[in-house]
Amino acid sequence: MSHIDLAHSHASGHDELVPSRYALKVGDIDVMVISDGVMPITSTTFATNATKEDLAAWLGDMFLPPEVCNWPLNVAVVHSGDRTILVDSGLGTEFPGFPRAGQLAMRLDAAGIDPASVTDVVLTHLHMDHIGGLLVEGLRGRLRQDLRVHLAAAEAEFWDAPDFSHTVMPAPVPDVLRTTASRFLDVYRSQLRPFETEYEVAPGVLMQRTGGHTPGHSIIRLESGGDRLTFAGDALFQPGFDKPDWHNGFDHDPEETTRVRVRLLTELATNGGQLLATHLPFPSVCHVAVDGNAFRVVPAVWEY
Repeated sequence: MSHIDLAHSHASGHDELVPSRYALKVGDIDVMVISDGVMPITSTTFATNATKEDLAAWLGDMFLPPEVCNWPLNVAVVHSGDRTILVDSGLGTEFPGFPRAGQLAMRLDAAGIDPASVTDVVLTHLHMDHIGGLLVEGLRGRLRQDLRVHLAAAEAEFWDAPDFSHTVMPAPVPDVLRTTASRFLDVYRSQLRPFETEYEVAPGVLMQRTGGHTPGHSIIRLESGGDRLTFAGDALFQPGFDKPDWHNGFDHDPEETTRVRVRLLTELATNGGQLLATHLPFPSVCHVAVDGNAFRVVPAVWEY
């Protein structure tokens, strides 16, 4: 990631007391995890099928507040070959109820990453906290005209007439999700590169549709030199390790999401690959281990 590393020397004016970027290598692939900030979400959204007592106990065990939790928003920039790939784009700045999110444009600058250098965007799905950053001028106006935007065809199709019947979200949220996705598709339709099941965006960078969280929800698998890392998007939230059968309120197909999550965690526990996910605590890079009938997270040691 030489173009990024060299740029760090010019980014001192943006340094923050709390780190918002973390670089790692996956073989010959360079990855920069960037925090888009945090967004407050009602704690019950973590587990819509759990009892109040079980959820309260879990929140207490995790030292999380009982009413409202801050969900991290992690984005990644991947450099493979001659391609620079932005994985999701965070929330953007058009949602005043989430003032601590929407930091991506500023933090790309802090990391020395010129948005004009991004050749491809890959989207796990079209919820607003994954596409909003691409709709604000602070980022949109700085992107190249020939930018390619990759997503599952099923995802674009779903948002033409989305079904929220299996979700558990506050009343305003579905309408905001719908209008944001519709606007995004209108703005970027000519640049979309939809795929059916999987697509190799760059050497060692593979998108795979999982479904579940949304019909076209996808994960991104990185593999190079025997190293593996999976960006799981919203297939996994914080309770997903020790409570893999808990449903998230934003899941459009909760039962399928559970199956996707268990398959993914089982695979990672078996092959030892690293995991990165949107809403795990920054930088969220970790390994997965089996723990009885569930799993446990093993945070990666930061490499300074």
